[in-house]
Amino acid sequence: MKSFPSLYFANLFLISGTGLLTTYLALYLGQHGTSTFWIGLMTSCYYLGLLLGAKLGYHLIKSVGHIRTFAASTAAVLACVAAHGVSDNIYIWLGLRLFVGLGMMCNFMVLESWLNEQAAPDSRGRVFSFYMITSYLGMILGQLALAQFPELGYAPLFLVCMALAIGIIPISITRRIHPKPLKPIKVSLFDYFKKVPQSLTAIHFAGIINGSFYGLAPTFAKASGFDSAQIALFMSATILAGLLAQWPMGMLSDRIRRSVLIRSNAVAIGVISLVLFLLPVTQTSAYVLTFLFGLFAFTLYPLSSALANSRVADEERVGVSSALLVVFGAGAVLGSTGNAQIMTYFGHQALYASISLLTIVMYLLLTYINSKQKVEQPDTRDYVVGTSDVTNSPLAATMDPRIEETTAHDQMLVVDDIDEDTNYGESDENVEADFSQPDQGELFKEKQR
Repeated sequence: MKSFPSLYFANLFLISGTGLLTTYLALYLGQHGTSTFWIGLMTSCYYLGLLLGAKLGYHLIKSVGHIRTFAASTAAVLACVAAHGVSDNIYIWLGLRLFVGLGMMCNFMVLESWLNEQAAPDSRGRVFSFYMITSYLGMILGQLALAQFPELGYAPLFLVCMALAIGIIPISITRRIHPKPLKPIKVSLFDYFKKVPQSLTAIHFAGIINGSFYGLAPTFAKASGFDSAQIALFMSATILAGLLAQWPMGMLSDRIRRSVLIRSNAVAIGVISLVLFLLPVTQTSAYVLTFLFGLFAFTLYPLSSALANSRVADEERVGVSSALLVVFGAGAVLGSTGNAQIMTYFGHQALYASISLLTIVMYLLLTYINSKQKVEQPDTRDYVVGTSDVTNSPLAATMDPRIEETTAHDQMLVVDDIDEDTNYGESDENVEADFSQPDQGELFKEKQR
């Protein structure tokens, strides 16, 4: 962890800025009477940019290297953030969110490929754990910074630009050796769905839930009567819960089957979301419930990822990781857009009603897939115990304590006489002819009987 301070600091400032931007845009549009549908669609554009940015990031890193790619991508994101202050046109903002997603995916590829290559095998887990901690801390810091600007003017945009600009500095002056160019990855989602259907199904629903929360929870809190500072605290409490739950859930997954934990998480998320939908929302109850929501919602992805990686070979891990990201991003695109439309027609509390229904579908699908996989696995009762070469041999008689030694000796002599008559009573030509027969195995079994 001490070897990658530049990457960690870059990630911290990057996530702080973009996390602040996501919540700010949702609150700003809501304050100006923009439909919830457009707010959700803007979040979907960001995740769509993440999906499309993987190929762009690969070509950039291959062409100009990691540091130049990071600097160029962050500069492009910074320009898009500044452009939000130039025009309030919703169509322009949709395009800007798409480009921000493209640039951020390039940055994520730079950071994660760099860490993955230069981290030692025995410390890779700790390296990436600290990377995830900086991501969660960055999101929390972004939400807390937004609480200092209740009027939602252009000042938060300036703060986002500052965070992104500072994030370029650590990587630009790093002395670390550049990692090798990325290798192309072929991802066949259909093949991975056959290999790890539970993981990809759970990841898809996790994308819907998490994408809906990040894009629409600020709108939910705003409609519930929270001010900007309280909304920032609402978001921070959820993200903090996800941060705190990572280590305990990881330890628990080493003792309990991950497929069981994923289904348990789905039940817990469904119950908490149902309570948020049915009961009147007060500040205290909202903070407690959203904290519990974060404990289970933000551990779905790591649990599903761990389950998938335990079911594939080492050479397939990079490919399955890419498949997980694609399926998660697709879920986030669908979730934020679909739930925004639901909130438009049925009110802000319908967000958690929709999530509760989704968890029911998720639980039923995972249970069906799990039961189907159990049926496909061979049962031990289907195996037939067969006799070995030793038990077919007369030598086995000498190992049986119930048989007298003289009897066993006589049996071996009888068999030797039979073998001599068989081997020497026939010509070499006949012996070769016998072994050339295609049913020789059946003849051998008949002789044994």
